[in-house]
Amino acid sequence: MKILIIEDEPQMLDNMRRTLEQEQYLVESAATYTEALDKIGAYAYDCILLDVMLPDGNGLKILKELKAQQKEEGVIIVSANDSLDDRIEGLNLGADDYLPKPFHMAELRARVQAVLRRRNFEGNRNIQLGNVNINPETRQVFIAEEDINLNRKEYDILTYLIANKTRLVTKAALAEHVWGDHIDQADSFDFIYSQIKNLRKKLEPASINVQAVYGVGYKLEVD
Repeated sequence: MKILIIEDEPQMLDNMRRTLEQEQYLVESAATYTEALDKIGAYAYDCILLDVMLPDGNGLKILKELKAQQKEEGVIIVSANDSLDDRIEGLNLGADDYLPKPFHMAELRARVQAVLRRRNFEGNRNIQLGNVNINPETRQVFIAEEDINLNRKEYDILTYLIANKTRLVTKAALAEHVWGDHIDQADSFDFIYSQIKNLRKKLEPASINVQAVYGVGYKLEVD
């Protein structure tokens, strides 16, 4: 899962980043309103942690921009300005949650997990597809009750395909979701193939499989 932290206070940003990376999320950041606009315009995220008070703009305007671009990211407003008016405006503009500063990092983890469940997995704590069961919070994958060991990228590929199980996922979208903005430095998508190959091998006993659509991308099929 890919998360964008929009926060201008360096220590707070570092604490949030380390906390979420410990949960094996892919984390990117923006310290200004302008940088945040560039990020949301160029990339897609599962969840955005949004500070309202930015040095060059109001974070609530980013919510308006997300709506204008018809983006579907989950948004948690993280702000020291704990006014009722800001809460109401943020929620009315499409934010999923509001977390006032200061807060415990354990609460941040719980809020992010809740938003990801609602946005990607219809609020379910466990995902069941055929004989495959996934616990998004522990990142465990079971096939017919046998624990399957996936590395972080294999797990992220699988859950991204599950979250988009009714759609064809392009190679570009998959690469950006799993590798983040570092994908801009890649000359090709060859690095995806080895991860897909390994994932397919581990999913051989499963009633789901990853189908390649030549020249375009991948789609998850359930037997």
